[in-house]
Amino acid sequence: MAGATSMKTLSRPSVARVISLTTIAMIAFAGNSLLCRQALKHTAIDPASFTAIRLLSGALMLWLVVRVKQGEPAGKGNWLSAMALFAYAAGFSFAYVSLPAASGALILFGAVQATMIGYGVWRGERLKAAQTFGLILAISGLVGLLLPGLSAPPLAGSLLMMAAGIAWGVYSLRGAGGGDPTRVTAGNFMRAVPVTVVLSLLMLSRASIDLAGFWLAVASGALASGLGYAIWYTALPALKNTSAATVQLSVPVIAAVGGILFLDERVTLRLFMASVAILGGIALVIWQRRPAK
Repeated sequence: MAGATSMKTLSRPSVARVISLTTIAMIAFAGNSLLCRQALKHTAIDPASFTAIRLLSGALMLWLVVRVKQGEPAGKGNWLSAMALFAYAAGFSFAYVSLPAASGALILFGAVQATMIGYGVWRGERLKAAQTFGLILAISGLVGLLLPGLSAPPLAGSLLMMAAGIAWGVYSLRGAGGGDPTRVTAGNFMRAVPVTVVLSLLMLSRASIDLAGFWLAVASGALASGLGYAIWYTALPALKNTSAATVQLSVPVIAAVGGILFLDERVTLRLFMASVAILGGIALVIWQRRPAK
């Protein structure tokens, strides 16, 4: 999840192209939740192996995209960002051992946005009254979702997903203004691969991989992550900051619909109310921001 440059003048075909690319990217981001949950619930693959295969296949796909599109090596990025990327990917995988796809996507998105908004406040950004209300509403929704009860998502998985969201928020903040985003992301994926290999070796006694789990991890890394980011970064320059942030509100919703259609999950009243509070609150914060110049 990243920032955007200012809006450019677009012809009608260009507008249609941007809408199509943005829609595909949002489906890809939501697809990560569905693919990971499917793999860890219905196949024999373990979360450490899923993380390693996802990052490796994502790195290979992004390297290929950079080479084909730009003819340059995908060597940018840095180790601190790579560690944040690894923390996100590992926390994401281990969280989905127990979390439903919809709850996981909602907690992840809420934690990402809270991290980025909190950083802005820490740097001196002043919130308007409506933004303050929206932030309180979003936090209340997250707390309400996690309160003990029969329909509450597992606490351990929720905390892991919150940690993954914080890590992705840090990664997004570090990537702002860091050069060509596709090259930078490719470089960070490459740096994260050896770190996740170390994790896999440390958990070798619990390692388990089957063919179905392997291909789901490859799809998550190469398609939903690698191609998903490449497509998103292609559409991003044509979107305003607020448009880019707002459209990402669709990701938890798409994940919830996908969970119902493909994973036989049910949306509880608690999840629905929490989604309204979290997404509505974040929308208030985003829409009340001054447009970027």
